[in-house]
Amino acid sequence: MASLDWKGYTHPMILIDHLSLLTPLDWAAVALIITAWFIIGWMIDRPDAKRPSVTMLMSARRREWMKVFVHRDPRIFDSQILGSLRQSTAFFASTCLLAIGGVLALVGNTEPLRGLSAEVLDMPVPVLIWQVKLGLVALLLTNGFLKFVWADRVFGYCAVVMASVPNDPADPSAYAHAAQAAELNIRAAINFNRGLRSMYFALAALAWLIGPLALIGSTAIVVWVLWSREFASIPRSILLKEMS
Repeated sequence: MASLDWKGYTHPMILIDHLSLLTPLDWAAVALIITAWFIIGWMIDRPDAKRPSVTMLMSARRREWMKVFVHRDPRIFDSQILGSLRQSTAFFASTCLLAIGGVLALVGNTEPLRGLSAEVLDMPVPVLIWQVKLGLVALLLTNGFLKFVWADRVFGYCAVVMASVPNDPADPSAYAHAAQAAELNIRAAINFNRGLRSMYFALAALAWLIGPLALIGSTAIVVWVLWSREFASIPRSILLKEMS
């Protein structure tokens, strides 16, 4: 087996020995946060018809927006709304990129974390363990960045399709193009929400620096926050009242 030269680890057995410091509880906590990330995403994007999420309720509003858009003249108001949505997406993409840079900088220099291990864990922690834990945070942030970038691009597609909608509501292609714009708008919003969820779970993953129990606790808190905002929030109640 070829030897390695990475941050002072000159032999694969040293890597294995250091990784063995991660307990079964650590791996269980990692499995939990990844599973929770997928499950809560599935619940939000594919909810039961009798209990829709805020995301799905807003999808219906986006379709109604495009129906009204066909009759609106001028359409400056709609372009301003779409522009603000793209600005929000670009802002979060930039934020993710900055956060990824910060995490990678910390991966390259884990010296500031040694104080944490001395005060909280009361034991020395190898550099590799810190890098593995920060790697989980970086992966979640990277996923969020990619989702935001794709959402911004799909919002761009939506803008082009909206521009192709004829000004004459009687044109047979007007509602068909508006329906396409609505579905593109919905897909962009879904990817935007997925990016936000990745950022939430990246914050939860930071708790792993303290220990697996902290990671489990932070995962539970993030899941509760996401669930309550999608299924038990005041905005959801408002949207349901308007639909009734």
